[in-house]
Amino acid sequence: MEFLSRPPQYPYPARLGILPGSFNPPTLAHLALAEAALEEMDEVILVLPRVFPHKNYAAGATFAQRAGMLRALLAHHPRLAAGVSRGGLFTEIAQECRAAYGAGIQLTFVCGRDAAERIVGWDYGAPEAIDRMLEDFQLLVAGREGAYQPPAHLRHYIRVLAIPAGLDTISASDVRRRIREGAAWQHLVPGVIVPLVREIYCPPAYSA
Repeated sequence: MEFLSRPPQYPYPARLGILPGSFNPPTLAHLALAEAALEEMDEVILVLPRVFPHKNYAAGATFAQRAGMLRALLAHHPRLAAGVSRGGLFTEIAQECRAAYGAGIQLTFVCGRDAAERIVGWDYGAPEAIDRMLEDFQLLVAGREGAYQPPAHLRHYIRVLAIPAGLDTISASDVRRRIREGAAWQHLVPGVIVPLVREIYCPPAYSA
């Protein structure tokens, strides 16, 4: 794990929340997820993988630009961190976080309903793989255009995360669409990165 931003004022946390994403760009929904998770976590780290299992960096911001937006976003958030992982699967990110924070740390991945469904339903090559994974880390899941209903045998590993109303519909893809179409988008991203988003995505610099 390569840190982009890290709270300096206290030792390694006992409970770490992990919010992976492509952050293309970071949105108010990303920030709301991280801030809500702090109610249960000592620290939350936003993780930008160098490799994704289901998408790539072909469209939108470059890897360096996304890392720059995360640095700018978290400059004034003392309990939030940002880092870059080598792998993109949750098991790979968990291993990197344990190596960076210590083997005894309690790990919880923070995500929305759509991501939780993808994680639990992914073909890992073995029928009980997700069960073993959730013994290593838990899931904190926010509603995203609907509540998540985990399989009955996994419910004790998965908790519900409440976020402010209206934020569950915000997505980075919608921000990019609005920019392409010339519609209002500034209200969907944190104000501190509006200038960066405009520089990176607004025509003619942006095409996807």
